[in-house]
Amino acid sequence: MLRLEQVVKTFHPGTIHETRALQGLDLHLAPGEFVTVIGGNGAGKSTLLNAVAGVWSVDGGRILIDGQDVTALPEHKRAAFIGRVFQDPMMGTAPNMQIEENLALANRRGMRRGLSWGVTRSEREEYREKLKILGLGLENRMEDKVGLLSGGQRQALTLLMASLKSPKLLLLDEHTAALDPATAGKVLELSDRIVEENRLTALMITHNMRDALAHGSRIIMMHHGRVILDIAGEEKKHLTKQDLLDRFAALAGEQEETDAVLLS
Repeated sequence: MLRLEQVVKTFHPGTIHETRALQGLDLHLAPGEFVTVIGGNGAGKSTLLNAVAGVWSVDGGRILIDGQDVTALPEHKRAAFIGRVFQDPMMGTAPNMQIEENLALANRRGMRRGLSWGVTRSEREEYREKLKILGLGLENRMEDKVGLLSGGQRQALTLLMASLKSPKLLLLDEHTAALDPATAGKVLELSDRIVEENRLTALMITHNMRDALAHGSRIIMMHHGRVILDIAGEEKKHLTKQDLLDRFAALAGEQEETDAVLLS
């Protein structure tokens, strides 16, 4: 579903600030895989996600989504393939519009727009049923402005909006980092449920090693723009935090004492 082949990205080339963020990165995601990505600051995690989304063009290599080469496609054209939830709960929604209007926008993604506007009765019932899945009571507040919601409620709504059209690829960009631990846990549980029930292919960036271990079917670790660790299946299920720290030290040649040092 996602294939990166020898992807290279360098910022400020030829200057004293030159940074080789991605160095010949290869990564393949099969349909239905939920992959968590960890690594320290400067490992290339955010660059990877933004390269896939088309925020930044790459200097070399290819990016394919469901077999289609999207390397040269701008961000707005890749939006037809991708759903994304950002770190900031204020992004991904229109705060001055109602909950049902935000869902309608998400539902109409990629469609031709006319002069008429409105949420039909059948759409309203569909959105009500979708909102019930969140378990936050938002199905009874569909005419409320999104700006009135809490950060956790907005992230849950953004997650629903991003998955509403069953995108080829769901990108979760540290989408719980700005939430308190209890709310973050609920949003992660919801992420698991939506990915599984809709059989989505998902790529989740996180700074939290425990979350990376607890969620998804596969975990990759990045370091200096490359994947240095890739573990899936039964092996991932039995991984511990100490296992990851030990493997990072062996592969990266650096000894880190805690996940706070490694991942922040």
